[in-house]
Amino acid sequence: MKLIMHGDALPGDLRGAIVALGNFDGFHAGHQAVVGAARDWARKLGRPTLVASFDPHPARLFQPDVAPFGLSTIAQRERWLGNFGMDGLVMIPFSRDLAALSAEEFVDEWLEMRMGVAGVVTGGDFTFGKGRSGDVTELARLGLKKGFAARVVDPVADAGGTISSTRIRAALRAGQPGVAGQMLTRPFTIVGQVEHGAKLGRTLGFPTANLTLGDYVRPAYGVYAVRVWLNDGSRVDGVANLGIRPMIEPPVELLETWLMDWSGDLYGQTIGVELVAYLRPEMKLPGLEALKAQIALDAENARRVLRGQ
Repeated sequence: MKLIMHGDALPGDLRGAIVALGNFDGFHAGHQAVVGAARDWARKLGRPTLVASFDPHPARLFQPDVAPFGLSTIAQRERWLGNFGMDGLVMIPFSRDLAALSAEEFVDEWLEMRMGVAGVVTGGDFTFGKGRSGDVTELARLGLKKGFAARVVDPVADAGGTISSTRIRAALRAGQPGVAGQMLTRPFTIVGQVEHGAKLGRTLGFPTANLTLGDYVRPAYGVYAVRVWLNDGSRVDGVANLGIRPMIEPPVELLETWLMDWSGDLYGQTIGVELVAYLRPEMKLPGLEALKAQIALDAENARRVLRGQ
């Protein structure tokens, strides 16, 4: 699958595609329905199939001080979409100039001129153009005018209602990674490069792989049963503390993961940490011996949980 960023020209073999258009941050079950409809339509017509999204997320431009809310990185989406059978991912640079385009100007510049689309698939709540002036009805009207078709995919729902990124973020913030994972169709996974930390875990016999959270949404602070993906494709059970580490001054926000029954050097490597189950909130303990005992208890609880997964 090809990744096209920074407004780079679309390769000729991807022009005339059927395009799934939207944000698709978490690529959850609802997003998969939209992208799957575009893929299946394209295959019937013998055309390439693309996903077109925006970077940065529009909310980041209009609300620069909003708390981090990402459910994935572009690299994660690229991998998921490739495995899903898509031919390309176009990350449209979202800027004030783009936001100032009318609905028709956006269609002219990006869908017609830059991509030469044959068809577009969106969810029913998709909006575009200055002040969100365009909706799916307007997209269909403009498509008829410009020579491409537009289709809308119904939302996907579960017992809690329509599956959405908002609901997934709320579940993570409430310490419900299992609920979030059901909507995502996979565990919520934080990917990052292992960094050096205070090395307190090493002195206690529990060396940790430390990741900063970057633009990811902040799940509930606390201790989690996790599974860790390593560069060689192996997966290792672990227990992780996500939060500000109240036993250490000054407080620093990190995801610290102890990989159980594993040893090695991960510094500088990129790993993925799946949040499987929330075990307990962060707590400040009376000393290092108490912390060591609590980590051992957390590890045992994590083992028990992960055995049942």
